[in-house]
Amino acid sequence: MRLALAEADAALATEDVPIGAVVLSPTGEVIGAGRNVREADHDPTGHAEVVALREAARARGEWRLEGCTLVVTLEPCTMCAGAIVLSRLQRLVFGAYDEKAGAVGSLWDVVRDRRLNHRPEVVAGVLAEESTQRLDAFFARHRG
Repeated sequence: MRLALAEADAALATEDVPIGAVVLSPTGEVIGAGRNVREADHDPTGHAEVVALREAARARGEWRLEGCTLVVTLEPCTMCAGAIVLSRLQRLVFGAYDEKAGAVGSLWDVVRDRRLNHRPEVVAGVLAEESTQRLDAFFARHRG
C-alpha cells in the first residue's frame, strides 16, 4: 500500500485526484503501477487501477492476471471493479471506502456479485486513514 500511496502523491503533479495503484505478481513482485491520469492524458478511463492493470498485462504478456493482487488507495468505481473482474485478479486490496462512487461494498459490490464468473478476494481498509487524508487535502484545495 505504501507504493500505491506514492503513486497517489505523484498524481498531484498533474492536478489529478491522488489515487494510486500497484499490481503484484503471485510472487509479490510489482509488475504494474499507476496513478490517476485523467487530467494529464485527457482520458476518462485514466484511473489508477486501469493504468496499473494495463502495465501488468503488458509485463505478463497476457490479459489474464490470475494469481495477481491489485493494491489501490481508494475503493474502485464500477468501471474499475469491472476491469478487476475481467482481468481475473486473485485479490483486491484497497485503502479508503468511497461512499459516493464505490463499487466494492459502498454503493455496489461488483467484484463479489455471484452472477459474474470471477470473484477476487477483497481486503479493505488498509492504511485507509492515509488515503483519506490525501483525498481530503486535495479536495479542500480545489474547493477553496
